[in-house]
Amino acid sequence: MTSLPVRKSIYAIATMDTKGEEIAYVAECARAAGATVVMVDVGTKLAPVAQPDVPREQVAAFHSRGSDAVLKHSDRGQAVTAMSEALVGFLRSAHAEGRVAGVIGLGGTGGTALIAPALRALPIGLPKLLVSTVASGNTASYVGCCDITMMYSVVDVAGLNRVSKQVLGNAARAVAGMVTEDVCSTDSRKALGMTMFGVTTPCVTDVREQLELRGFDCLVFHATGTGGQSMEKLVSSGMIDGVLDITTTEVADEIVGGIFRAGPVRFDVILERGIPYVMSLGAVDMVNFGAMDTVPTEFHRRKLHIHNSEVTLMRTTPAENRRIARWIAGKVNRSWAPLSILIPEVGVSALDAPGQPFHDPEADAALFEELEAAVSQTDRRAIRRLPYHINERAFASALVDEYLSLSGGTNADRER
Repeated sequence: MTSLPVRKSIYAIATMDTKGEEIAYVAECARAAGATVVMVDVGTKLAPVAQPDVPREQVAAFHSRGSDAVLKHSDRGQAVTAMSEALVGFLRSAHAEGRVAGVIGLGGTGGTALIAPALRALPIGLPKLLVSTVASGNTASYVGCCDITMMYSVVDVAGLNRVSKQVLGNAARAVAGMVTEDVCSTDSRKALGMTMFGVTTPCVTDVREQLELRGFDCLVFHATGTGGQSMEKLVSSGMIDGVLDITTTEVADEIVGGIFRAGPVRFDVILERGIPYVMSLGAVDMVNFGAMDTVPTEFHRRKLHIHNSEVTLMRTTPAENRRIARWIAGKVNRSWAPLSILIPEVGVSALDAPGQPFHDPEADAALFEELEAAVSQTDRRAIRRLPYHINERAFASALVDEYLSLSGGTNADRER
């Protein structure tokens, strides 16, 4: 007996005890535009004012401690937090089953905070739209490194009126258009992620150009914390086939306390997926702060360099470099797929070269030696020292050759 194909729908999400009328109107508009819609209730207290397609109990059951952990909280804030966790699991499951074409959510401050984490958990490229009362301010905490579209509601999401109908109708037609118009790329090239900083630009540019000539689609990420997270989100979404992590400066900020921190899970998803991975130590000689007056007091006597009016760089010490090396080793020692770390012995950034302000052979030696001591090298996990500065063409060519060796040197159809 042949099973019927799963029908994909827009999942329209709101706390339907307070936003039921509004999400029902969104569903109506999206259906009129030709989309299939599933209304999902994530309310936690009062009964829904409209009939959901997915009741709150079904969503709450995805909480790690069961639905009672969501629906029997006396504290509203804790109930909303628990429902947010449950919604992540619910949407991930629905997407894994092939049911989700896109998602639209509505909310004030509480609803936005509830729905946004679930949208961030979905793959890059899946349409995600969030109509919110807080979308005109700083939305970084809601969007993160994901492709969430946020639309300011103008008036509160509290009833239907001449303004809210227009805004919500526009949002409904927008998400309907996203899911009904196929804009998927037909590019069959393998996509490679690369990390870059201004002080490693010559290297990364050379690597990119060499690999593009070989038919690869090269995606370059600015290593500012969010850049590394964005690259890894694309890796987890299956949209990147290999990585040349040339500029790992985010680790220095993570260890020492700079503003471009990698986060505690940096490298994890790359290693878990086992895609071809070449790493280097670009710009690990520096920690990033904001304007000079933002540098913490304890660092005022350190070697500082004003990069521009908004960024001040601090040279890492031998002790800090040993900590950085051990942190990296703790990650890569868990790798199971082939991985290579290439060390540019002459310097790791444009500022770390003879005659430049961050040139410090002792600090570099501490980094290199500790890394070699801490990384458990095997036939699938190797460290290579090369007698070049990171921005020399010879080092870029070595990175390219190493990647081609790990990946088989071809740009055949993707293997997921």
